[in-house]
Amino acid sequence: MEKKKQIAILGATGSIGTQALEVVRACPERFEIRMLSAGTNSDLLIRQAIEFRPKTVAIADERKYHEVKAALSGVPTTVFAGRDAMEEAIQHSGADIAISALVGFAGLGPTLAAIEAGMDVALANKETLVVAGQLVMDLAAKHGVKLLPVDSEHSAIFQCIVGEEHSVIEKIYLTASGGPFRGKSREYLSTVSQEQALRHPNWVMGAKITIDSATLMNKGLEVIEAKWLFKLQARQIDVIVHPQSIVHSLVQFGDGSIKAQLGLPDMKLPIQYALTYPDRAKSNFKRFNFAEFPALTFEQPDTGTFLNLALAYRALEAGGSMPCVLNAANEIVVAAFLKGEVGFLQMSDIISETMEVCEHIAVPSLVDYVEADRRSREIAAGLVTKSKGIYQIAK
Repeated sequence: MEKKKQIAILGATGSIGTQALEVVRACPERFEIRMLSAGTNSDLLIRQAIEFRPKTVAIADERKYHEVKAALSGVPTTVFAGRDAMEEAIQHSGADIAISALVGFAGLGPTLAAIEAGMDVALANKETLVVAGQLVMDLAAKHGVKLLPVDSEHSAIFQCIVGEEHSVIEKIYLTASGGPFRGKSREYLSTVSQEQALRHPNWVMGAKITIDSATLMNKGLEVIEAKWLFKLQARQIDVIVHPQSIVHSLVQFGDGSIKAQLGLPDMKLPIQYALTYPDRAKSNFKRFNFAEFPALTFEQPDTGTFLNLALAYRALEAGGSMPCVLNAANEIVVAAFLKGEVGFLQMSDIISETMEVCEHIAVPSLVDYVEADRRSREIAAGLVTKSKGIYQIAK
């Protein structure tokens, strides 16, 4: 009998983490959970740990340590807590593969720890490569580990190039649904609410990534991630709006032919593919039916209205620490928007101004990335404070 794959999940209580556990539940003969982590959601983490009995769990919120420890006293699980808890837990887990499902810059440190422990990484945290792509790719090469994309778009590209090792990639097309505001004007966007922005037409995701989808920043971050995953230049990466979210992305080869990966919008499919690669395991996921989608349409993104995609390309062209600056400022403004402190259009303005002000480092170290992140957040937070009064008056 084939040995079960040992899995660590960084961010087990979030959208990707919980869907990954659904995949594990459906394939108990293939997978075993060795490590689970959460930020503050101790209740769900405890329930998951009691069910899957991992070797280690980590709760980032130190105040929840005694609660988790007491609840798992009858389970053979070591509990870690605190800011560095995920790095410690992953190093002690003995897992074969780590699913990096944390949100934002917070995913960088634990992902690096997994790579240094010699684990393959199923990467759902795109910010890890956005922030420190060169550093992460160099470390993965040094330790001989695979980075397996979990984002549906990057998984699609990855699936399209399997068996094409000797082919020239001319261009890739990352598809975007267009979010809830596709086709809307800037005048319309100036008054949209948080509730409207959180109503994604096709995907069920966490709040932060849903807002990123509405602003097209999610697609911009994916462009930067694709550069590192597939060793491409900015001119080789295009974004195309595909409202039905059936074609998850496409690859155009040097001879002009194009391969695409299709499927219903369900994150469990790319999660399972990353966990079973190079195999393609059977599943009971709902199947795509062409009769239900008589028309698949495509259109160019409106970067004049949705400025974040253009800002992401600008950060990619600048390189160095600039994508880190972009990401940090975006995390600040999304949090502010969700709290009703800034408007939808103000988010792009604040990100752009932060990029203008923050120092650019051409060849950053890990320390430089951390400082660029800190400084960008400081600048963006100051701009949020400055804009908040104007926005509240306008409302």
